[in-house]
Amino acid sequence: MFTQRFSATPRGARLARLLASHQFTVWGIPRGTDLFDAAVLVVAELTSNAVLHGRVPGRDFELVLAYDDEGDVLRIEVSDTHPSRPVPLVRTASEPDPEEERGRGLLLVEALAARWGVRERCGPGKTVWAEFDLRATPADLLDPLAPVAPARPANGT
Repeated sequence: MFTQRFSATPRGARLARLLASHQFTVWGIPRGTDLFDAAVLVVAELTSNAVLHGRVPGRDFELVLAYDDEGDVLRIEVSDTHPSRPVPLVRTASEPDPEEERGRGLLLVEALAARWGVRERCGPGKTVWAEFDLRATPADLLDPLAPVAPARPANGT
C-alpha cells in the first residue's frame, strides 16, 4: 500500500500523479500499457478534483494506492476535507457543450475504472475511490463499448 499527503495545490496534484505512476511501475504495471495509462489518468483527475473542488485552506489531501496480494484489484483513493460530495455531469442525449471546461472528470473516471464511488471518512470530508480489475483485458479498460472478437470454436475449426 502507498499512502501520502499532499498540499492542496496544482503542484501537490502533479506530485501525486508522478509518485503514483512510479508506484505502479514498482508494482509491475508497465508504463505505456492501457492499465497504467488509465490508472494514472484517474489519479490525475481525482487529485485535480481534490485541489479544485475539495480544497480547504490549510488542509492537505491524501492519496492511497492499494494493490492486492492476489493481483486482482488496483484501488485508488483520494481524500479531502471539504464536506461537499462530488456531482458528476449528467449524461444527455445531446453532445456536451464543447466550450464547457468542467464537469466531465467523473464521467472519465466512470469510463476507465471498473467501479468508483464516494464514502465518508473519519474527520471532515470524503474519500473518492476507483478500482481497476487487473484481470480485465486492456481493451475493457479504455473502451468498454469496443466490439469483442468472436470466440474460437472449441474444436479448432
